[in-house]
Amino acid sequence: MTPDTRAQLTRLRHELHQSPELSGQEELTAARIADELRARGADQVLTGVGGHGVAGVFDSGQAGPTVAIRCELDGLPIQEQSEAAYASRISGKGHLCGHDGHMVMVLGVADHLNQNRPLQGRVVLIFQPAEETGRGAIAYRADPKFSEIAPDYLFSLHNLPGLALGDVLLCEGPANCASRGMKVVLKGKTSHAAAPQDGVSPAAALAALMPQLAGLGSDSSLDADFALTTVTHVNLGEPTFGVAPGRAELWVTLRTVADARMQSLIEEAEALVAQAALHQGLRYEITYEDVFEACVNASDAVDILSRSCSETDVPCEVTAYPQKFSEDFGQFGKDAKAAMFWLGSGVGHPQLHNPDYDFPDALIPVGTGIFVAAIQQVLGPINPR
Repeated sequence: MTPDTRAQLTRLRHELHQSPELSGQEELTAARIADELRARGADQVLTGVGGHGVAGVFDSGQAGPTVAIRCELDGLPIQEQSEAAYASRISGKGHLCGHDGHMVMVLGVADHLNQNRPLQGRVVLIFQPAEETGRGAIAYRADPKFSEIAPDYLFSLHNLPGLALGDVLLCEGPANCASRGMKVVLKGKTSHAAAPQDGVSPAAALAALMPQLAGLGSDSSLDADFALTTVTHVNLGEPTFGVAPGRAELWVTLRTVADARMQSLIEEAEALVAQAALHQGLRYEITYEDVFEACVNASDAVDILSRSCSETDVPCEVTAYPQKFSEDFGQFGKDAKAAMFWLGSGVGHPQLHNPDYDFPDALIPVGTGIFVAAIQQVLGPINPR
C-alpha cells in the first residue's frame, strides 16, 4: 500500500467515523460505500442486499473460485467520548467497534484489485449491515442477490483490544460463542400498596430468578460445555409508592461455545422461569432477541490465513480457544469455507463498545495486506492492469 493510498483510506475512515448509522439504518453509509466501489473500478456493484448491504465484484472473466472478503456497516447506540477532530457528529451514536476501520481495509483491497485483477475466478467484497443485532448476515444470505455472488471461500476480521497492535490471533474450529438475549416478562395483578394480598406480585419470582438464572453459567474453560448467563436488565412495577407491582421484566444473555449447548441452556433457563411463575401464580412470556449462532472457522480457510500472515510478516498465533463475544459471520460458513481472524488493536487500547474506543489507523495496511495475500493464495498470481 502506497503512502498516498494509506492517507486516502485514513481520511475516508475518519469521514465514516463522523456519521455512524445503527443496525438496519445504514442507508447513507451503504450509498457511500457503493460510490467508493464504483470509483475503484468494480465490475459490478450490488446494493440493497439483505437490507442496506452492498457487494463489489471484481471479475477476472475466467472460470475459477469466488473469494469473498466481508466487513460490517453498522455503528452502535453509544455516546462517544472523544477529543478527536473526526469524532461522531451524531448524538448517541458512534463507530465504537471499529466497523469504520474494517470498511476501509476492505476498500483497500478494492484499491489493489482495481490495478491487479486475478487471473481466474472473481473477488467479491461484502459490506454487511446489522451485524450488531445478529440479523444482518442471515438477511444477507437470504437475499436472492446473494446467489449471484455466493463465494467458495470467505474471509473476515475483527480488531481486538488487548492483543498487541498488528498481531493476529486465529482460532481453529469455534471462533466466537453463540449467544442470545432472553427476555422474560412475568405477569400478575396490581393492587393498592396498602393491600398487596389482593394482587399477584412478581417480586418474589423475580428475586428468585435473578440468582437462579445467573447460576446456570459456569464461566469455566472455553470448551463444548461452556455456558455463561448474564443478567443485563430488570424492571419491576412502576416508580410509585402506592401500587404493588403486577408486572416484571428480566433480561438475560445466554452464551455458549457450541450451538448444542445453547439449546440445552435455553431449556434449563425456560424450566426455571416456568417453575417460578407456577409457584407464584404468575403468567409469563419468553422471547429472544440478538440471536447469534456459534461462529466456526473452516480448517482450509484457517490454513490460508495463517500462510497469509506469514507472507506479510504479521505475527500470528493459532489457538483452539474462541472469543466469548459473538459474531454473525458464522452464517456465511454454512455456504463457504470461511474463517475470521483477530487483529490486535493494542494491549492497553480501550475495549470494544467502550465510549472512548477508536479504531487504530495503523491497522489499515495490515488488514488489507492479509486479505490480499489470502485472495492470491486461492486465485493465484495477479494480472496488473
